[in-house]
Amino acid sequence: MHLTRRNTRLRSFRNVLSAIFAIFLLTNVVDSSFTRVFAPVSASAKAVVAASAFEEFIPADMPTSGDRNLDQIIERVGVRDGVDPRLIHAVIWQESRYNQNAVSHVGAQGLMQLMPAAAKRFNCSDLSDAESNVEAGTKYLRWLLKHFDGDVALALAAYNAGEGSVEKHAGVPPFAETQNYVRVITGRYGKTYHPVLAPEDAAAYFNLLPGVPQEIASR
Repeated sequence: MHLTRRNTRLRSFRNVLSAIFAIFLLTNVVDSSFTRVFAPVSASAKAVVAASAFEEFIPADMPTSGDRNLDQIIERVGVRDGVDPRLIHAVIWQESRYNQNAVSHVGAQGLMQLMPAAAKRFNCSDLSDAESNVEAGTKYLRWLLKHFDGDVALALAAYNAGEGSVEKHAGVPPFAETQNYVRVITGRYGKTYHPVLAPEDAAAYFNLLPGVPQEIASR
């Protein structure tokens, strides 16, 4: 009888070891819904998920260029860089009316009307490429929003007249063009504050992913 109890304990121990090994194999080798639930997700992985989840999803309140491919570029870049695509749309509308071939009298080019120096500053080597142009312009917008603590008016004024001019005048410069620029874009965007968040957090905050309730997105 003593031997039977010992054998029973031995079998139980072996069963426990087998179960541990099976769980280890499942969570470290096999790609399944179980492993995806329990595996830790890095911030960069979250950003990749965020940037791919919207490929066919554009929120109902998002402006449109009339070109689905361009709308998806704007959405994709906004999610990737943590900038509300609604603001990107408003800037592009004012800058070029969505004309990728637009060139200003001072040499600004493309959808977001970037000067060559600004394009170089934000690693855009081809201003004629829509996604590269939007990417560089969006990175500049994000930099300005961070520089001016999320103040949309100051960021826009700097986009139009340069950050040095905004700092010199301690606010929106007294130039008719710049003041009209800020007024029109803030009116279209409808917000005066834009938080500078990590891309994955911004995607939820601005309601850019399918299945994110509006009350959560607006917190």
